[in-house]
Amino acid sequence: MFNELSEDIFQAVSALNRGGVIAFPTETTYGLGCDPRNTQAVERIFAMKGRDAHKPLLLVAGSWEQVEQVAHLSGAIKRLAEKYWPGPLTLVLPVRAEAGLVNGVAPQGEVAVRYSSSLIVQKLVWAFGSAIVATSANTSGQPDSRSAEDVRAYNLDIDYIIDGGRLDESLPSTVARVKEDGTIEIIRQGVVKL
Repeated sequence: MFNELSEDIFQAVSALNRGGVIAFPTETTYGLGCDPRNTQAVERIFAMKGRDAHKPLLLVAGSWEQVEQVAHLSGAIKRLAEKYWPGPLTLVLPVRAEAGLVNGVAPQGEVAVRYSSSLIVQKLVWAFGSAIVATSANTSGQPDSRSAEDVRAYNLDIDYIIDGGRLDESLPSTVARVKEDGTIEIIRQGVVKL
């Protein structure tokens, strides 16, 4: 299994480095991923999903350092993150301009990011060297993918799929924003109850 996973990680990172789109298991569902600094790859995900261009894509990271490469973490936001990360909580954070994220990922100075608890995600983003885009591996509005077979059934134009087996039924990650006054705005209710 480890050697198979290592080969999967190598192939997936190669695809990401070529500007490709991959599918991979997370702690909640299978996701589509790409380099968040590659405009063509990000646009390709929007097109293949039929996703509303006004709904930015989120990122998954495999460490605190990777989160801090793309976003500013401080005060109440950091305390909230420390409580639930690594895990299925996605936080909308102020983006670091120097991260070079494209508009479909970081519009209006914000980026949605989570520090994933998935060992596969952690290995993948460590090997890639930074956080990657992660959005559900389906067409918009359709059921989430729980397996590589589910992903294939959507007939999406994916360059590589990491097959992590069938995932248990789960809600997606919770997406939240901490406002300036410290209150929490729930953007999408998911696994984590705030």
